[in-house]
Amino acid sequence: MAVKKKPQGGFARLLGRLMLLLIGLACAIGVWIYQYASTPLVYKTPQDFVIESGGVKKVADQLVRQGVIDQPILFLLLARISGKDKQLKAGSYNLSTVLSPWQLLEKLSNGDTTTLTFTLIEGANWRDLRKSLNNNPHLRHDTALLSDAELLAELGVSAISPEGLFFPDTYHVDKGSSDLKLLARSHQRMQAKLDKAWAERSANVQLKTPYEALILASLVEKETGRASDRPLVAGVFVNRLRIGMRLQTDPAVIYGVGESLDGRLRKVDLLTDTPYNTYTRSGLPPTPIAMVGDAALKAALNPAPTTALYFVAKGDGSSVFSNTLDEHNSAVRKYILSK
Repeated sequence: MAVKKKPQGGFARLLGRLMLLLIGLACAIGVWIYQYASTPLVYKTPQDFVIESGGVKKVADQLVRQGVIDQPILFLLLARISGKDKQLKAGSYNLSTVLSPWQLLEKLSNGDTTTLTFTLIEGANWRDLRKSLNNNPHLRHDTALLSDAELLAELGVSAISPEGLFFPDTYHVDKGSSDLKLLARSHQRMQAKLDKAWAERSANVQLKTPYEALILASLVEKETGRASDRPLVAGVFVNRLRIGMRLQTDPAVIYGVGESLDGRLRKVDLLTDTPYNTYTRSGLPPTPIAMVGDAALKAALNPAPTTALYFVAKGDGSSVFSNTLDEHNSAVRKYILSK
């Protein structure tokens, strides 16, 4: 006897309807996402905002707080569906025109950030640099409340002072980035420059360490702005160090007096002992006195062969070099006392 099959038509029709419903729902969601992705966002222009490192949810929260988007769930969904949720880059961004959510995602995933130009000046000291960092409104001031010792610890640097440890140059960084990150880059460049110059130093240089070379280079940096004179200035200092003669360099004395210096250097300043008074103390100062450029660093480690022990500025950026004190006194009378 034939077995009767149970009718399957009802279940098949139900399954078909569910499939159609799911397809319709998927299409509706697709249209919804497409409309959101292509509809211009509403925010003020121009708009500057900063994205910090973190996952896509953190990025969406930051965008909401800064008034760039107002539907974080849709933004999250779009980012994840598109696969851009793992590609978003931290940095400072500028919106000069109104973008759609998709265009915004493209901008964030491409890392189309705005940059800040920050220049460290040759011959400037640490006080100048720190003031410049703290006064810059486009940097995040992570170092503002740190002591010098704490700052050096954050950088992983073993030194008694930050002075001279940063290479003077123009740096391009994201707006809103950390001043500590900028200092780290600058220190790494300074260290690389110093290591290279030390490796290429003259055989006649009697400096014991690269740090001593950095100190000497800072004196050269502050004593003359004329490139052709730097090796000669370094030669004079090296000659004095070799015979135990005091360096007697005014920029070091000025550095030791610090911000209390009132106008020009006076005789009492030259007689007042500080760790940086090269009239009262022999040898190099304990630290550099300024940021050092390439030319001064190379001059300190490759000084000109000279018998000069003295030099005096002529007033035009150049100097007169002398072998004897009588010659030097004559040059002082001509270029300093006669004015």
